[in-house]
Amino acid sequence: MTASIPTSIDKLNVIPLSDCLAEQLATWRYEPPFDFYNWSSWEVMQQLGMEFGDPIVRDQQYRAVVSDAGEMVGFAQFFPLLGVTRLGLGLRPELCGRGLGLALVRAIVAEAERQAPEGEIDLEVHIWNERAIRTYERAGFVITDTYAKTTAAGTVDVHCMCYMPPAMD
Repeated sequence: MTASIPTSIDKLNVIPLSDCLAEQLATWRYEPPFDFYNWSSWEVMQQLGMEFGDPIVRDQQYRAVVSDAGEMVGFAQFFPLLGVTRLGLGLRPELCGRGLGLALVRAIVAEAERQAPEGEIDLEVHIWNERAIRTYERAGFVITDTYAKTTAAGTVDVHCMCYMPPAMD
């Protein structure tokens, strides 16, 4: 698949994650050490009602991030907590390392602010994922906590990063 690579936030749109886009997302495959982000097959996700395989969860929490040309470049999960929107996000594997991460994060933050203007925004990132941490810091996130988190793959160390928008003059 040939991808046009948007370079600014105004070229990215956050839209509902349709069945078709969800099925596409389930096929994304990351190289190690990022391969633990790979999803189960679309069929398995639907059968088990996993994550965006559950149409209610998909509608309430998941969005696609698309270029002006309509190509899906990333996805977002807006997980609601009390007074906080916790973000989950991913960039299409073949676009990683090509300078699109900052625009993706900014588009997702703008959507989170639109959905819950008074709430805080945070995310969790594995402590070894320096590339993502740098991108999140450039987008206005700061590390506020570090802890062990139990996942299906075992216990992992993560940073909690909170969005601290620049002060308005």
